[in-house]
Amino acid sequence: MKLIEFSTRRRVTVTMFVAAAVLFGMVAFQRLSINLLPDITYPTLTVRTEYEGTAPSEMERLITEPIEGSVGVVNGVIRVTSASRPGISDVVVEFAWGTDMDFASLDIREKLDQVRLPQDVRKPVLLRFDPSLDPIMRVGLYGEESLISLRLLAEEEIKPELESLEGVASVRVNGGLEEEIQVEIDQPKLAALRIPLAQVVNRLAQENVNLTGGELKDGEAEYLVRTFNEFKTIEEIQDIVVGQRQGTVITLADVGLVTRGHRERTVITRIDQQESVELAIYKEGDANTVTVAQAVKEAIAQFRRTSGDLLGNSRMEVVSDQSTFIRDSVSEVLNTAILGGFLAIIVLYLFLQSPKSTGIISVSIPISVVATFFLMYASDVSLNIMSLGGLALGIGMLVDNSIVVLESVQRYQDRGLSPREATNKGGSEVGQAVVASTMTTICVFVPIVFVEGIAGQLFRDQALTVTYSLVASLLVALTVIPMLASLEFSWIGEFAAVEKRKKESGHKGGVEGPARIMGLLGTVAGWIGRGILSCLAPLFWIFDRVIGRAYLIYPHIIRWALKHRLAVIGLAIALLGGTATLGNRLGSELIPEMSQGEFSISVEMPLGSPLAATTQSIQAIERIVRSQPEVRLVYSIVGTQSASGGSGGEERENVGEVNVVLHEGIIRDREIAVMDRLRLMILEIPAVDTKFTRPSLFSSRTPIEVEVAGYNLQSLQTIAGEMMARMQTIPGLTDIKTTSEGGTPEVQIRFDRKRVAQMGTTINAIGEIIRNQVQGEVATQFTRGDRRVDIRVRAEEEHRSTVDDLRRLIISPNNAPSPVPLSVVADLQVEMGPAEIRRIDQERVALISANLVGRSLSAVVADLEREIDRMELPADFAIKVGGQNEEQQRSFESMQLAIGLAIFLVYLVMASQFESLVHPFVIMFAIPFALVGVFAMLLMTGQTISVVVLIGLIMLAGIVVNNAIVLIDYINTLRRDEGMPKMEAIAEGGKVRLRPILMTTSTTVLGLLPMALGIFNFQPLVRSIEGVLDDILSGQAFIAVMTVVGMIFPVGQGAEIRAPMAITVIGGLVVSTLVTLVLIPTLYSLTDRKE
Repeated sequence: MKLIEFSTRRRVTVTMFVAAAVLFGMVAFQRLSINLLPDITYPTLTVRTEYEGTAPSEMERLITEPIEGSVGVVNGVIRVTSASRPGISDVVVEFAWGTDMDFASLDIREKLDQVRLPQDVRKPVLLRFDPSLDPIMRVGLYGEESLISLRLLAEEEIKPELESLEGVASVRVNGGLEEEIQVEIDQPKLAALRIPLAQVVNRLAQENVNLTGGELKDGEAEYLVRTFNEFKTIEEIQDIVVGQRQGTVITLADVGLVTRGHRERTVITRIDQQESVELAIYKEGDANTVTVAQAVKEAIAQFRRTSGDLLGNSRMEVVSDQSTFIRDSVSEVLNTAILGGFLAIIVLYLFLQSPKSTGIISVSIPISVVATFFLMYASDVSLNIMSLGGLALGIGMLVDNSIVVLESVQRYQDRGLSPREATNKGGSEVGQAVVASTMTTICVFVPIVFVEGIAGQLFRDQALTVTYSLVASLLVALTVIPMLASLEFSWIGEFAAVEKRKKESGHKGGVEGPARIMGLLGTVAGWIGRGILSCLAPLFWIFDRVIGRAYLIYPHIIRWALKHRLAVIGLAIALLGGTATLGNRLGSELIPEMSQGEFSISVEMPLGSPLAATTQSIQAIERIVRSQPEVRLVYSIVGTQSASGGSGGEERENVGEVNVVLHEGIIRDREIAVMDRLRLMILEIPAVDTKFTRPSLFSSRTPIEVEVAGYNLQSLQTIAGEMMARMQTIPGLTDIKTTSEGGTPEVQIRFDRKRVAQMGTTINAIGEIIRNQVQGEVATQFTRGDRRVDIRVRAEEEHRSTVDDLRRLIISPNNAPSPVPLSVVADLQVEMGPAEIRRIDQERVALISANLVGRSLSAVVADLEREIDRMELPADFAIKVGGQNEEQQRSFESMQLAIGLAIFLVYLVMASQFESLVHPFVIMFAIPFALVGVFAMLLMTGQTISVVVLIGLIMLAGIVVNNAIVLIDYINTLRRDEGMPKMEAIAEGGKVRLRPILMTTSTTVLGLLPMALGIFNFQPLVRSIEGVLDDILSGQAFIAVMTVVGMIFPVGQGAEIRAPMAITVIGGLVVSTLVTLVLIPTLYSLTDRKE
């Protein structure tokens, strides 16, 4: 092969290329952005429309239905769902994966502009679901200072400082008390004076203005004319004239009271059972989460040092920080890759027991990895758990090509050829096979472009990094390895040897430079290595005995297999048949849920519950949660539930959320146990409905969603109730909730149209009066410095607190002969309306959602479908299972297509390599037998089939054939070049290729082992040791014990979505290797029968 000959001839040139690759890779590594996940474009848009004070049924008719009909015709829309709640309409538009969401947003906005909505409706807002849009950090202020003071401090001091930081997009302040100037009107007095409330509002707005009067020229002077009439004090507001009565001026003070207070509370934030003010920090789209979070922490520390007096006796604490999990996850993957590479090098030495050979092959790992960083930077791939997972996944395979090349070179050196001749001949002999085996591994990632759903978006970065690293390792195997193998040097005493050759030849060139460098490194490595090898001597002795026995036994096995081919094939078929049985015992899920050491408890009270009642229930839950020794921090929000993926939160007084942060070192199983324990304890709190969730990263839908479709709301509620009762009997389902539960108490006003007309007014005008009475209206704003404070006008509390107050509301116009209360022209009834109305594809549904505990998604869905089949439904009603099950089906279908295409591409590459249609077909038998190992490993480790496992299967299709390619290629070489008979060539080829096959398999398996176990995050380990000592000294024995358990059985951050892939590859590769060594030669012997 010309490339190998070039590398042995132009050693300095190769060295310079390697140096350049390493240098550019190191520079690129420092500039790569760090994120938790790849940049995933979620194909979901939410159209949110607010119409304050409107019941769900009216929201559905006036808002939801027109919007659904408009956006449903946009190109690429596959599903439209909606929820109509009191005052809020959410229409969720789902597009096909791969849709350009920027253009989709423009299309949706264009359609929304054409929708005719009521005039007083707020403009619809377009929201996108994207977990990267969630706050990267939440900071809480709490303590002895007043909540108004803390809110002002957050808004005026801390928020501007944080927003000035590079990478911070915005800071949102929640909780505390927002200042408001309140004008409370004495409604009976105002009615007696025949002054409408709207007139008061208008007078305030008209008087609180600064206007320009233009320019005035007085001789040579020129003046700007301005009026200064904005309110400066509350007294000015009280003196505003709101009307006249019989020549007497009526001021605002005559009919109302002006006070400085706070807005009516809609959201309350709490930290460790104390009310607080929260600052949610959002980063810019392309900013580095870890860097921005670090800058925020430094700014907070600086604020404490320079402006700590502003805090007084209060505290400022970071309650949530995404960067910690991201940093630990990325660190864990890097450490996993390093450990995998170290294990691969150890197994290399066990086989080779030669420092020189082991060192030469080991060079391929760091060079390939560092070069990959440059390619990642060039293709805009960030450092995330998937891209680095691709590196860790391929770390053991990076040496495979080098092993094959160097092993072939050493065989020719053993025959007496010089290093350079042996390198050229041995490297060229396996060069094409190495290229083909690498191409089979790389080409399987091409079908990823056809994978729909979250899988295609999630694994793109991983496919690229594996491809980049394998291409780099191939170039290293064909250039660097031959260059080093052709050098005549030993690891010890290389300086003396080089100097001796220089003196003898008089050569003064630089071609011996690489040898001098390697000699120096080898000398140091030799000293260190001797100490390590003396400690590992027993391991070497055991390994030599085992592998020596394998070398002796294998030739007998292969000869027996060639003589009993039917028996071997029969055993293989039986083994393959057993695979189906194993597969049926495995469950399935979309993507394994990641444990981040925290979870949230969504709380919902009966509809109509006031904020105070919800707060009491949240406080009760906080006390229960805080009593658990595993819990480090509790922060809560009352009046809303956190908006996932930037989709915006819904504010309701009867909802809340308790966020639970656990101590470091708490393992996943312990976290699940804590959640189960809390579920049981919270059941004792009356009238509280809870749902436990972990941070959502891959889907906006719950694992289980049962959709009951029909028009009649009462019937929907009945059928949904029956379905819920059946679901409660199915093992593995928890947190079961339905959207049709309960109802919203409504004061329904039905007008007498004739009386309204006789009175000389309209229903719309009366509606405005009612709205101002109950809800009030912001008339204008009071300016103080840079702050603008709302001035709200409404009736006094005592005149708007009951339904009877509403009946007595004066609604007659000014020219009416006498005041007329609302009860004269309308009938007021208190009834229960629907809590919310859900629709899917413009059809009403009741949605029943549930979480999974202890069972796979597929097993639970099977039980659900059996229960649905047993139900008797009216003709116009239907039930089906949705949720993540639908996403899983779409992803699995596209993954099956990708696997089929990957296998086809592997066959194409091999057919091109062998110029044969039969030999590649023989090699392909290694793929189905890999499933035996895959299913066995998944069962033993308790894993389910997910898109992560299916990606592992795609990789296996390209990996398991590599050993067979090298084996068959060498057998063909023996038959073609040396004229060896077929059976003898098969036996000889198997014996010669046994060592490189075992080496490549062992390095790949051991390289993946840390990832499969999800272990060895060294930095948290060090922190855990320090924490254990502190806990023991402080008497916190339980936390100390749990931390020790976490150290002994640690699970790396984010390992849940990497470990199944590594387990899949390990299981499949081990079994396929055995198949390659026995079955593939047996099947090969059945080809070329004409001989």
